[in-house]
Amino acid sequence: MSDPKKPESASRVWLPSTRRELITRVGAATGVIAASAVLGRLTWDQGGFGIAESNSVRQVRDYRLKDRSEKRAEFAELAIARAPLGATDEEIPTPETLVKRAVDALGGFKRFISRGDIVVVKPNIGWDRMPVHAANTNPNVIAAVVKFVYEAGAKKVIVADGSCNDPNRCFQRSGIWRAAHGVGAEVILPSEHRFRRMRLKGDVLDEWPVFTTLVEADKVINVPVAKHHNLAKYTAAMKNWYGVLGGRRNRLHQNIDTSIADLATFMRPTLNIVDAIRVLMRNGPQGGNIDDAKDMHTIIASVDQVAIDAFGATLIGQHRDNLAYVKMGHERGLGTMYWENLRRAEV
Repeated sequence: MSDPKKPESASRVWLPSTRRELITRVGAATGVIAASAVLGRLTWDQGGFGIAESNSVRQVRDYRLKDRSEKRAEFAELAIARAPLGATDEEIPTPETLVKRAVDALGGFKRFISRGDIVVVKPNIGWDRMPVHAANTNPNVIAAVVKFVYEAGAKKVIVADGSCNDPNRCFQRSGIWRAAHGVGAEVILPSEHRFRRMRLKGDVLDEWPVFTTLVEADKVINVPVAKHHNLAKYTAAMKNWYGVLGGRRNRLHQNIDTSIADLATFMRPTLNIVDAIRVLMRNGPQGGNIDDAKDMHTIIASVDQVAIDAFGATLIGQHRDNLAYVKMGHERGLGTMYWENLRRAEV
């Protein structure tokens, strides 16, 4: 066995035979070092490096419905569409049917989408998991939302998210790329040139690389999956905005509740549609064991992202009082944590 303190090559010293050979060797070594640096950046800081500096002032992205019609009081403010108790497999409504029922109770997609709109649909595509694991938004829910948005008159529908695992694997294995593309959506994966540093001026989030695709559309529809989260306790509408950020998002976990509230302050969606077709009850957010997920065949819809999280948390046995970010959102005036006070429809 060779001496680790004296590698075999140590006794052989290479000397260039010509000046040209020296230049060639040095150039090759420099290329290897540069390539290694780029590879390191791609591996450890996907989407968050090389962002152009910005001196822009804070721009709150408010896509909320500006509805002054006298009929708005006729619509529900929180809609829950679910399969009837004891329904057989044949009687369970499809995700498309449940999405339509829930949004119809709010006034229908045409209440939220204008003809010619460019609309971003924001799922949770964070993890390299299959639909049965319930770690990502159900692909059939995304397909239904895209379909109905087009029917409401949208010019273009874009499906995008900033994944935690490798985006190519996440978008493919989740089934969302195929489902969204199949109904005419443009599917955009996160990449370096799509991020720009923006001023959020939150309590935790000041300047941060933002996935511009998710903030530059006419309307944004937030379509998260309801599930357990080991730090936030529950994740759905408000936590889903983590996918807007580039850089090292794990740094925000030290103050996760405030960062969630900051993001929800920055992003004011046109509509929230929570996928609870199959719910990850424990070991979230990644899951991985199909026994950790439970079929619930439920869709929840609301403009109010605070209320929809306060209600949705009950699906996994959580309570709003245990969710600090929900209370922060309530106190910031982003919505109400007292979902019982809203006009509700169970359809």
